[in-house]
Amino acid sequence: MDISPDRILQTGLAFWNAKTLLSAVEMEIFTELAKHPGDLATLQGRLGMHPRGARDFLDALVALGFLQRIDGVYSNTPETSLFLDKAKPSYIGGILEMANHRLYPFWGGLTAAVRTGESQNESKGGHDPFAAIYADPARLREFLRAMSGVSRGANMAIARRFPWSQYQSCADIGTAQGDLVTQIALANPHLKGLGFDLPEVGPVFEDYVAANGLASRVSFAGGSFFTDALPQADVLLFGHILHDWDLDTKRMLLRKAHAALPPGGAVVVYDAIIDDDRSQNAFGLLMSLNMLIETPGGFDYTGADCVGWMQETGFKDCRVEHLVGPDSMVIGIK
Repeated sequence: MDISPDRILQTGLAFWNAKTLLSAVEMEIFTELAKHPGDLATLQGRLGMHPRGARDFLDALVALGFLQRIDGVYSNTPETSLFLDKAKPSYIGGILEMANHRLYPFWGGLTAAVRTGESQNESKGGHDPFAAIYADPARLREFLRAMSGVSRGANMAIARRFPWSQYQSCADIGTAQGDLVTQIALANPHLKGLGFDLPEVGPVFEDYVAANGLASRVSFAGGSFFTDALPQADVLLFGHILHDWDLDTKRMLLRKAHAALPPGGAVVVYDAIIDDDRSQNAFGLLMSLNMLIETPGGFDYTGADCVGWMQETGFKDCRVEHLVGPDSMVIGIK
């Protein structure tokens, strides 16, 4: 058997690929090319690129599969046209914007995080990991857009696959911009939805819901799931929420969900659920390392872990269902 160092080198230098894409998103290259494809000279002027780096940068995006170049004219691929053009509702670049501004530099502290168990971002020293984000309106909007971008595929899968015909209402706990409850309401016209998050999120949520034509069926409730009871609804959803917190908080949130649900109601938890053998879902394991960097106590978990916590809380008929990519949902019935 031939043994090659290729995979080691490709992984060890993968930050080259990542930063090239993140810088292209930051420079809004895909949004500009969606308006007008262009040749090298044209794009240098439109995008403010220095002649020394412009050609290599654009051609690297071609080689990585993010741009096309035909007869010297650069344009988006179908993939980048759909998902990285800011003018389209399918834009998922928010998470990449946040990765570029926040996560990329913070991941430089991974070695320290693994050795000390301490977060490496604004929460360093045990501070509230979200306080700095929520205190800055511009940073908050970027964060909320990022949550929509990283969650969109799973949100749409939940909207289609969960048996919504059996229920009349749902509440999204830690709703952020509100994409989960928005996708559910768009796909299920009989449902009424609620987004629950800190009051600062309200204006961003309401703008997003109104832009999707759902203001008559989807509303916002401000509060903290640490100090307030959860809103009552037939289904309570935690999308990319449980992994932010330590085990005691995870269990506390599930207990609050059980108390707020009616008999027969359902809780839906989704994250990048790690496979039970902890050997296949690399994204889920890396996300757990991201929680190490980003939070004082958060971590990702297996489906068996979550089912066990739900059963301890009193939920029945618990099951794990794959959604899309690395994301799966865990469902429990009261």
